[in-house]
Amino acid sequence: MEYVEIGQIVSGFRERMAKLALFDPLYELQRKRQTDRQNKPIDLMELGLLTLLFFFEQKLMRNHKAGVKDLAQFLWKVTGIFIDLDEAGYEDLARQIIQTFRPTTGKKRDFAFMNWESGQPDRIYISILKANAFDLKTNTQYYTLDEDGLELVFATKEFYSEFQLSIHQLVLRKQLEKGEFEGALRQINEMRIDVEALQERMVKLEHELKRNIVSEETFGRYKELLEDIYMRLQMENEEFEELRQFVKETKDRVHAETIRQADQRPYELILRISGELEKVHGDHSILFHQSMVLKSHALSAAQESLYYTGLDSFNFDQDIGSLLFSTPLPPEAMKGVLAPFLPVEETKTWSLLTVWAEQNIMEDGTGEERDDKFLEIGGDSDELRYQTVQQKLYKLLMEQLLLTMEESGRAELKPFIGRLETSEYSRLLRERSFYDFWIYLHQRSPLRADDSEGGQGETQGAWLDAMYALLGNRCLIVTELPDSIRVNERFTIQNMQIVWGDTDPDGA
Repeated sequence: MEYVEIGQIVSGFRERMAKLALFDPLYELQRKRQTDRQNKPIDLMELGLLTLLFFFEQKLMRNHKAGVKDLAQFLWKVTGIFIDLDEAGYEDLARQIIQTFRPTTGKKRDFAFMNWESGQPDRIYISILKANAFDLKTNTQYYTLDEDGLELVFATKEFYSEFQLSIHQLVLRKQLEKGEFEGALRQINEMRIDVEALQERMVKLEHELKRNIVSEETFGRYKELLEDIYMRLQMENEEFEELRQFVKETKDRVHAETIRQADQRPYELILRISGELEKVHGDHSILFHQSMVLKSHALSAAQESLYYTGLDSFNFDQDIGSLLFSTPLPPEAMKGVLAPFLPVEETKTWSLLTVWAEQNIMEDGTGEERDDKFLEIGGDSDELRYQTVQQKLYKLLMEQLLLTMEESGRAELKPFIGRLETSEYSRLLRERSFYDFWIYLHQRSPLRADDSEGGQGETQGAWLDAMYALLGNRCLIVTELPDSIRVNERFTIQNMQIVWGDTDPDGA
């Protein structure tokens, strides 16, 4: 037999046994015998592993309040269709499992073995669960995974790649707490590799979005996947922020300790850790931003592409016509098939609120919006044309009014409108400008020819000069009368009396 270096073979025997000791609570659960209400055996080892995964998820989600009732509800959701137990039964199962992982004495579990490296009996102490908090109001104890619990979870499987960065973050915090700075540097390097791998996955995922979304079903799957990635990266980003603050506090503490010591290496290591962590955090922040862009823009573009693909591939004769004529559908089903291709139902209704709604005044035949005030001369050509038409109209109306007043020295609007209806100018009664003319006379009464030069005339514009020129040196007074005149269906105006300024307006 060739010479064998026994020392090298058995080197690290205690550490290997420590890994095996982690599984001892699970095997203890397997040895327990318990049945449900139908006398079916319950494998507590499997429930124990589910318990570890439950508390591991709570740790990743940073939920610090998970107790017996929360675990019982989780086990019921996972195994309820296979294990026939009521709520109290599941709580009893959860309590048994927790007490196995964390004895009621509060002491750690011990595992005795023969250490063949040292040749002496040895003992390992493990702690799977530990007390996390206590609620005095509800008398509830909360638990969380201890360091050995995390090791046991990691030992059960090469864990999901999307959790790998979160795992490294948890381990990094533990190493910083213990002062294992060299191991922390290695951990940060592994985190950088994880971030790079995630970046490659995001690029591949973006390409898959553009190629593989061919139905609503695949679109829903990718949408759910992107939402999960976004939530995971968001939690990791929050953990990076906490790690940054923790490293800063550790750096200050180490700096204070190394001032009194000759060995400056711990402080140099923590400075390197701080710098490397910032680089990884920066890369992860870019990745987090990419996930937001991918979730919004890329997913929307894929959905739009899916919509237009459906439009291009749609054939009315094949998809609709053949369905209607080849399949004997009831009338209700036919309505459902044809409904998307029929016009939207329109119902004409009138609301009382329209009475008080803002009204736009439109000139007949033009459709243009007008204001109530009189227009001034400006640089707009349309406005100049309008003012030219108004100037001619106001001059014509003033001429007709003065002709009427020459007979008796006064005039009244009602008889004036009556004569106008039988004249060649009857069309003016259907235009808004006719009534604007009388409103203007009433508002500017008394009117004198010199009003067009300075005073009020300055605010009215030069286009009224032709109307004022007809007055000469006379004064025109316009007063309201109590009755109103309904000229047509559209217009009603208050009756007015027009007299000269040297005449008593109340009498002849």
